[in-house]
Parts: sequence; C-alpha cells; structure tokens
Amino acid sequence: MFKQLREDIDCIYERDPAARSRWEILTCYPGLHAILVHRLSHRLWNTGFLWLARFVSHLARIFTGIEIHPGAQIGKRVFFDHGHGIVVGETAIIGDDCTIYQGVTLGGTSLYKGTKRHPTLESGVVVGAGAQILGGFTVGENAKIGSNAVVVKPVPANATAVGNPARIITKEDKSAPEPNQDSETTTTSSAPEGILTPNTHPCKAEWTGKPLKELLERSARTQSGQTKPIHQASNDAFAAYAVDNTNNDPLVQVIHELINHSAQQEQRISKLCSALEELGQRVENGQQPLDVERLNKMME
Repeated sequence: MFKQLREDIDCIYERDPAARSRWEILTCYPGLHAILVHRLSHRLWNTGFLWLARFVSHLARIFTGIEIHPGAQIGKRVFFDHGHGIVVGETAIIGDDCTIYQGVTLGGTSLYKGTKRHPTLESGVVVGAGAQILGGFTVGENAKIGSNAVVVKPVPANATAVGNPARIITKEDKSAPEPNQDSETTTTSSAPEGILTPNTHPCKAEWTGKPLKELLERSARTQSGQTKPIHQASNDAFAAYAVDNTNNDPLVQVIHELINHSAQQEQRISKLCSALEELGQRVENGQQPLDVERLNKMME
C-alpha cells in the first residue's frame, strides 16, 4: 500500500511543475485524495457493500469535487491534475500512467444496465481539460485527447483527438514529407505552397495535392522561430492539457488546402486571360483577387 502511495506521489511530482514537495502533494492535492478514497470504495463495491461504497465515494466528491463511481477501475500512477469537475462512470477503466485534467467526463451514451457504457483509457493516455469521452469504446495507449474535445468513437494508440466532434490526428499527419525537388511547379519562399510563380506555364501546372500539414508546420515554425522541422523536435515530451503546436485540426487543414487551391486556380485563370488578351480577345474581369495570406491567417 505504501509503495503504491509513493508511486502516486512521485508521478505527480514529475508531471506537475507546481508541486514543490511530496508533503505538499500528500496534503494539498485533491486528485490524490480522490484516488485514495476510491480504492477504499472500490474494495467495498467488489465485496458487496454497495451502499457503503457509494456513500464513501459521495463523501470524496464533497471534499474533492471529483466524482468517481466505486465500480470504476483505476490503474497505477494515475494523476487527476486540479481535478475539480471530473466525472468517472461505473464501467469506466483507466489504465496506468494516465493524466486527466479538470472538467473531464468519462460518460456513457447507453441506458442499458449490465453493459459497458463508459470508455476504457489504456496506459499513458492524456485527457485535456473539459474533454468529454462518451461511450463504451477504447482510447488507445499513449493517445491524447485535446481540451474540450468531444470523443464519441475509438481513438487509435499514439493518436490525438481534437474538436467537437473529435477528429483524429495520427503521428503520420504530424510529420511533413520531404519537398519534391523534381516538381515542375517551382515556388519561392515567400509564395504560399501551391501558388504559381511567374515562370510557370499556366497550361502545364498541376495541383500537386500536397497535404496542408506541410503549410501549417512551416507557418508554426515561422511564428515560433524554429529552424528545424517540427517532426524532428521532441514529440515525446509531456504535453500539458494534451495539446501542442503540432495538433492541427484536420478540418482546418482541409480549409487551408482549399484556400490555396483556389488561389492557384485564380492565378492560372489570370494567365489564361492575359494570353487571350494578347491574341486580341477582350476579357472582362471585375473580381477582386483572392488574398490567400489573409484567409489563412483568419483560419489560424
């Protein structure tokens, strides 16, 4: 019992930079207190003292602001950071080394008794503040749930879920491919990816379909002053609240790609109109040019 308590205190000391001493953690951290009381109520629940188990968990809720059903299963070295407003349902399972921030709900969408109504978090999962994980599915090992995400379907291991409803970002989505040196479409460092340059023939240019993550990572490096690609930086560092500068919403990525594709098409049409005018054909064009940089900044 004391060995497990030491593990619980040590894991909090490692993950929380605000922790000044282990004595402070033992006496002032409601997340630790909630887990300690839950172990007692869970033991009572498994031995058949159902009412007493619920009453003990109710007392823990009053003093800590964290509601854990005594039937829930919680592994080792689980850290409820801040903790207030966390709700863990009866059939929820939390694996070892998980970190859960305030306002998180591990809830259910089914009203049938005796079924797996609440989620399973495998080891190493980080759940950001305000996230809602609803249903009897599994969140894979070392996955991250972004703050305020609403997750209603399984999350693969090592992936990140962001948004409402949550969209999945895998590690492959975070790594930028190497630029193609043989591409016919040449770009400059100042031109957005996918935009035609003056030396590009309008009839030969093709939409390359490069994933927008390359654009977003380049923008993030510019804003943060990074000189090396994000995918070469340390991705194994602990991410507080399950978010970092590589967790780009896939929906935002799609909109960025559509904006840049529209800008490329606009430049191709402009060049075709210029070619027609050189041949003596008058072309009316009263449309304002697309400001791709402004639109991309609005999306970011």
